[in-house]
Amino acid sequence: MAVQCHLRRYRAGLGHAPDPGSKPPSVREVTSWIMTHPEHLRDDEAGKLHRLRERDPELDRLTLHVRKFAVMTTGRHGDRLEGWITDVERDSLAPLAGFARNLRRDFDAVRNGLSLSHSSGAVEGNINRLRMLKRQMFGRAGLDLLRKRVLLTR
Repeated sequence: MAVQCHLRRYRAGLGHAPDPGSKPPSVREVTSWIMTHPEHLRDDEAGKLHRLRERDPELDRLTLHVRKFAVMTTGRHGDRLEGWITDVERDSLAPLAGFARNLRRDFDAVRNGLSLSHSSGAVEGNINRLRMLKRQMFGRAGLDLLRKRVLLTR
């Protein structure tokens, strides 16, 4: 949302386009640049993102918040969550503040998910597989055939 607001000014002719004669990057491109680890960005993409961040302080703050959150999730730093939520709620970026408020609703679960090495991913994957099989078999055969398919597709 914040990326869309920033780019809308260029499309409406209210901002200065990054390069004269060229169209501004799409929301998808900028979002991709923000969400990609800085070391994995190509030089031209990193340069474009840097120029956009210099022009718009909101986009710069958004990028910083997103990257701090990414470090928390990939590095299992759940102890930093409270500080991150507080920083985001103090900022004027409404969509991100809404996300942070929703994280606060189930704070303990989110912090544990960011901290602990335990995961319910295998269980969730099994449940998803069973639901898919059940949907495929709906109305086609009885419980015996469904049972065989479940047991044979492990």
